[in-house]
Amino acid sequence: MNDQSVDEFFRNYGSYIPKRYNYSDIKRMTNSFQDKLGQGGYGVVYKGKLLDGRLVAVKVLSETKGHGEEFINEVATISRTSHVNVVTFLGFCYQRNKRALVYELMSNGSLDKFIYNDRSPDSDCHLDCNTRYQIAVGVARGLEYLHRGCNTRIVHFDIKPQNILLDDDFCPKIADFGLTKLGQRKVSIMSMVGARGTVGYIASEVFSRNFGGVYHKSDVYSYGMMILEIVGRRNDIETRTSHSSEKYFPDYIYKQLEHGEDLRLNGVTTEEEKETARKMTIVSLWCIQTNPADRPSMTTIVEMLEGSLQSLQIPPKPVLAPPPRLEQGSSSLAQSSSTD
Repeated sequence: MNDQSVDEFFRNYGSYIPKRYNYSDIKRMTNSFQDKLGQGGYGVVYKGKLLDGRLVAVKVLSETKGHGEEFINEVATISRTSHVNVVTFLGFCYQRNKRALVYELMSNGSLDKFIYNDRSPDSDCHLDCNTRYQIAVGVARGLEYLHRGCNTRIVHFDIKPQNILLDDDFCPKIADFGLTKLGQRKVSIMSMVGARGTVGYIASEVFSRNFGGVYHKSDVYSYGMMILEIVGRRNDIETRTSHSSEKYFPDYIYKQLEHGEDLRLNGVTTEEEKETARKMTIVSLWCIQTNPADRPSMTTIVEMLEGSLQSLQIPPKPVLAPPPRLEQGSSSLAQSSSTD
């Protein structure tokens, strides 16, 4: 993709496209890239300020990052969105090999620092149980919007703690739309070339068509794995089973749930907090079912999280073999939601 084709794309895209900046504008708003907020395989994120005084996060992509397709994908996708749980996109720069994305600044950074530093006694990144629950609900609402609230269905394909940003009030916002795929709202299964996502969060059908077609339920799987981390289950289980490669980590959770044992988690003390943690755990186990049709939609997930614990059933243990047919073997919960 060359500069001419990119310019033509933006012209044809119409009113969705936000403000386009020159590279000199990017240098000015970041004070020549003085304040680095983070770094990844995509490039570097810097703190910046617009002329009206608003603080922003500027993601400057690596010059060697492809031919612009992923950049164009992110601009095209997030320009269509407007939701309290999706990060606000303010503009972009595409000038030869200089590419940057400008977002609202999230003062509390990404969720991963609160999850992975939680076990450290010296960390000041602790989240109470209610805040974790509100984050889980907020992300679910954001994904529900992407899957059903847009004119075009948006599948994110990279839901993980690093891509969930938190504002002053710890309101979560879904970010990083570089791997997203757009589809018609009434078409569930999408064509895919190559696996997308991050190891540990990728649904089985994304890397093997034996498990069925790829569609919005792939985000549901990633969301479920992330919720296990938000609750604190994943780190706890991996620590307990680190010496056995034969154990699949949800097994340990199922045993606790089936025997009615308390979920011993950091910061969970009251009965209300125990119920909340148990509810989030059960919902996450529904999300990570191997058969995509057995996973609830994000709309159902919001209802489950906001409903009573007593109304939830413990799902069957995920099997690691593909289902005989995608249409068979679906639970009653999945059958009621698989068309969403």
